[in-house]
Amino acid sequence: MFKATVRATLLALVLPLLLNATHILKDDILKIEASQLINEMGDELFAKTGINGYVIATNEYYPVGFNFVEYSKKFKKDMSKPYVLFIFAPQAKITEQADMKGRVGLIPSSDEVRSLYDYNRVRDAGVDVVAVKDSNEEEDKHNIGVLQAFSELADNIAESKGIELTKTIPNETQTMVWILRFFIYIGSILVLWIYVIRPRYMRMKNGSK
Repeated sequence: MFKATVRATLLALVLPLLLNATHILKDDILKIEASQLINEMGDELFAKTGINGYVIATNEYYPVGFNFVEYSKKFKKDMSKPYVLFIFAPQAKITEQADMKGRVGLIPSSDEVRSLYDYNRVRDAGVDVVAVKDSNEEEDKHNIGVLQAFSELADNIAESKGIELTKTIPNETQTMVWILRFFIYIGSILVLWIYVIRPRYMRMKNGSK
């Protein structure tokens, strides 16, 4: 009886510390508010699913083909299984030919964990925010991108287990991205019509008379 009481007391003392452990392994990007939200989402994800979610948000200039899996091994001692590691590297080079930058990585601790989320949905949740051309500062878009992607990751895992999370962010950003893209495309078509296609059409039409 005494041993059981001691175990229960130790668990009550240790569990809050475990739940408040940081889920951010490296950070060159995030503001305090964003870091706090990620830790809150990570705490809830672990408490309800038993899966640890970790984040690396870095401004390092990784070369083309940089191996995120090998890179993640240096953080293994800071991660507890089962886990999935989300890497957000906006300065990482994609190709040598074009000056394209920005990579996202998802590294699970097992194939079982990998089956709990949709890589494309998580990637798009972060990348689409950054890709939109608007007046927001790059730093702000990076923060929103990390938050939205990690939130999508947590929701994916929770949905796979039939659980609902309350700390994650509704993915309204995705809808806004598509709306903005729609108006950008329409605007491009109108500009093309007014300044290129219509003048040529009018010249051809008048020339045929």
